[in-house]
Amino acid sequence: MRFLDAPLRALTVWDETWCVRLNRASAVGLVRTFFRAVSRLGDGLFWYAIMAFLLAEGGRAALGPVLQMAGVAALGILVYRWLKTKTSRPRPYQVRSAIRLGADPLDQFSFPSGHTLHAASFAILMTSYYAGLAWLVWPFAALVALSRVVLGLHYPTDVLAGGAIGAVLALGSLALI
Repeated sequence: MRFLDAPLRALTVWDETWCVRLNRASAVGLVRTFFRAVSRLGDGLFWYAIMAFLLAEGGRAALGPVLQMAGVAALGILVYRWLKTKTSRPRPYQVRSAIRLGADPLDQFSFPSGHTLHAASFAILMTSYYAGLAWLVWPFAALVALSRVVLGLHYPTDVLAGGAIGAVLALGSLALI
């Protein structure tokens, strides 16, 4: 596996460089406050509120899509918790003194980003059933992903992996229906 040493080193340098660059924005109080709010809403509040709205407005017709979203979310929790314990990757602020912690972490490890996993899966599922919500859910999902790096909680590769896993779970669930 020595042939992977150089590419892995390059990826690590890229990851840490972008993590530090994006995290610098958290030094600005308004930026940090904004991304803290986005991250907090990305804990689930935003997605659950939309699901409740869909049920209130759509009634029985929304029940199937909302149950699918809830099922994918539950599976996502199992997947990311398992991966976090298997990889045990420290969070960026724990490794690099140049990275400022902008919000309290929800768990111990960094890889993958559970927030981004859920943001990607919810955005895919919501827009597959309700295309008119794309203007709302996709920008929010992108902000959730960005917030995790800006706040020093994740590396860019954690976010990219979380998004990819969330996409696979959502698209896989759609393929089964």
